[in-house]
Amino acid sequence: MKIFIAGDHAGFRLKSMLLEQLPLFGHELEDMGPFELDPEDDYPDFVTPLAKAVAENPDSFGIICARSGQGEAMCANRVPGVRAAVFYGKMVVTDALTSEGSHTDDGLDSVRLPRKHNNANVLSIGAGFVSHTDAEEAVQTFLSTEFSGDARHVRRLAKF
Repeated sequence: MKIFIAGDHAGFRLKSMLLEQLPLFGHELEDMGPFELDPEDDYPDFVTPLAKAVAENPDSFGIICARSGQGEAMCANRVPGVRAAVFYGKMVVTDALTSEGSHTDDGLDSVRLPRKHNNANVLSIGAGFVSHTDAEEAVQTFLSTEFSGDARHVRRLAKF
């Protein structure tokens, strides 16, 4: 699977770790930068090319590593065809929705559900809030989760 990966100075170390780990699982990675740690870099310079690459390669995914992941996801979502979700830590759902059986207790539904329901193709990781271990687990969950294809989700995506 082709994965484009980018970030900024705040996610540089996490991005470097993922660049080492993800090929071990058979993934083809393309590093979109930054290529050196520069506290003055600006994430749109790296995230926009990543988002365009994902949009141009429909079977690909994008991984963004930055401080909160929020602004980076907003930037990526400006590119037509990109559906970026944010991961900034494990969260366990404990409300009434759990009784539907569609949620898990591993804290990774924040990456699983955007794939299942929204066919998300970019994961933006808040590197300032998660451990490298949790980030790697979130990436693996994101990449291994299939879009459900349910009629209601297809219908909703058509309205984007």
